[in-house]
Amino acid sequence: MIILEDISLRRGAKLLMQGASATLQPGQKIALIGANGTGKSSLFALLMGHLSSDSGDIRGMSSLRVAHMAQELESSDETALNFVLGGDAEVFRLTQEIAKVEAAENYERAAYLYQELETVDGYSAPRRAEQLLLGLGFNQTELNNAVTDFSGGWRVRLNLARALMTPSDVLLLDEPTNHLDLDTMLWLQLWLMRYDGTLVMISHDRDFIDAICERTLSLEQGQLVSYRGGYSDFELQRAERMAQQQAQVARQQREREHIEDFVRRFRAKASKAKQAQSRIKALERMETVAPAHADSPFYFQFPEPGKSSDPLLSIDEMTLGYGEETVLSHVSFSLHPGDRIGLLGKNGAGKSTLLKGLTGVLPAQSGRRVSGAHLRIGYFDQQQLEVLDLEASPLLHLQRLRPNAREQVIFDFLGGFNFKGERAKEVIGPFSGGEKARLALAMVVWQDPNVLILDEPTNHLDLEMRHALAMALQGYTGAIVLVSHDRHLLRHVTESLWLVDSGSITEYPGDLASYEKWVLSGDQTAKSDNKKSSSAASKPSKSTAPVGGRQQTTAALRVQLKPLQKALQKTEKTLEALQVKLVALRSELADPTVYEADQQARLAALVKDEAEAQTELEKAEELWMEQQDAIEQASA
Repeated sequence: MIILEDISLRRGAKLLMQGASATLQPGQKIALIGANGTGKSSLFALLMGHLSSDSGDIRGMSSLRVAHMAQELESSDETALNFVLGGDAEVFRLTQEIAKVEAAENYERAAYLYQELETVDGYSAPRRAEQLLLGLGFNQTELNNAVTDFSGGWRVRLNLARALMTPSDVLLLDEPTNHLDLDTMLWLQLWLMRYDGTLVMISHDRDFIDAICERTLSLEQGQLVSYRGGYSDFELQRAERMAQQQAQVARQQREREHIEDFVRRFRAKASKAKQAQSRIKALERMETVAPAHADSPFYFQFPEPGKSSDPLLSIDEMTLGYGEETVLSHVSFSLHPGDRIGLLGKNGAGKSTLLKGLTGVLPAQSGRRVSGAHLRIGYFDQQQLEVLDLEASPLLHLQRLRPNAREQVIFDFLGGFNFKGERAKEVIGPFSGGEKARLALAMVVWQDPNVLILDEPTNHLDLEMRHALAMALQGYTGAIVLVSHDRHLLRHVTESLWLVDSGSITEYPGDLASYEKWVLSGDQTAKSDNKKSSSAASKPSKSTAPVGGRQQTTAALRVQLKPLQKALQKTEKTLEALQVKLVALRSELADPTVYEADQQARLAALVKDEAEAQTELEKAEELWMEQQDAIEQASA
């Protein structure tokens, strides 16, 4: 058991923690969250003994083996495999000593050391290190490459592999999913779920937290506030607590109206495709948790795209690659207004290559790219951060894009990205990676695109900014092509999923949950079946309605459909009643008097009733969709 008692910590003039306390039970998997700059990394430094608190006490750490993911990037000539093996210090020490004594022909000492090596499971260490590297996306041929041969993102993976290799009772991971693709992140998720020590993890990936963590510690106003469950549970609990503490009616109402308006517009045109319907449910759930984000410093929207051609962009028999190497072959499709496409596939499959081909950044080796008459692409990838002018301010970056814009308009716009007051005028050289990523995204939004092509837009962004980005993308009416390892963003923003694999692009027939299961199962047969069931030559269909079926007489069909239609009508009445109930509850929650001090019991009951009604509504909607599918299949 690890006990943090009454911890206070100041870094420079900033007070990060004051009287913070928490207890970490053995074997717990804990997410540590909080806005950037609240002290999460400093708390890790306290736990590792690299930093001393101004007051308070940490007990229980001295007898525990602690592993952590280093943030500094190594520059070493040793091989990737040996670097990871070095994470197990005892095995590494023994192998080094064995080599020395064998060179000195001291075989008696060598025999003793071999016994010691067996005791610490040293014989399996090379195999375990290799499995970690392969799981994190390295190729077999890369295991003996020098650490210095790898780029920064791949060295981050090496640091992660070394931390996982270290025998530990406590594992501290700071942003372990940064620089990982979705497939690799799913492998890491499974590894951490099986880890039997105490895990404390800083992450801005809510789905990753939800899958792994049973408890969430939130750094709020210098305190450690504990919540049961993962990030989604934290949202619900914090929403209720905040509603009880203060009246944030205006901000909550604005969020609620924004979501309700979008859901109405989306429902009016959405098909009953599984991916689209799951997006509707995810959107509606966000209304319940809106109060948890009421104090977020981020709020922005994409402007209406304006005049657009249809199709916006077409590619015909396009082959893409680098030099003489071909990555994607004979890709053809058209991008239309309102398309929302998420790209799936393992690292190196060609997702980023496709995005570069769509933008024209990467010229095609063969084939054609045809732009619509009014095409305006907003493109974001990590390289956008590298071309920012470090000597310029956020204000100047936007002025260069639109010289005639009024300065106050730019200030107001930048405020939504939390560049407020003098911060908007400061040169960005000293800014953090997260701040630079926010600025790069702001520049994309500022250009009024009608096509968004986004390659890992959530890297470096904290949870609140990710939430704001998801909200803004939900309201965006142009076309989106998205690559992201953030499953929450994919689920909330995309309507169709495409799989990039083996040099081609196919429609993925399932939803994101089925893709996760497929990746974790490693089912290559399913992969083959998926490719057979899809077409790479045209835009994926948004309809999953079955076609064909045996012929039935009209009378027999009526008999078969009658009980199904009756059940559907019953569900529709339930839906209507629940919707009326939710309207009434939300009307009461919109009343400012319910947030007064003497109304706390009433408010708690209303929040509880609203959450329960929302859950019932989601279940009823799911049943309604299943019944609709059953009727469609029977009618086919």
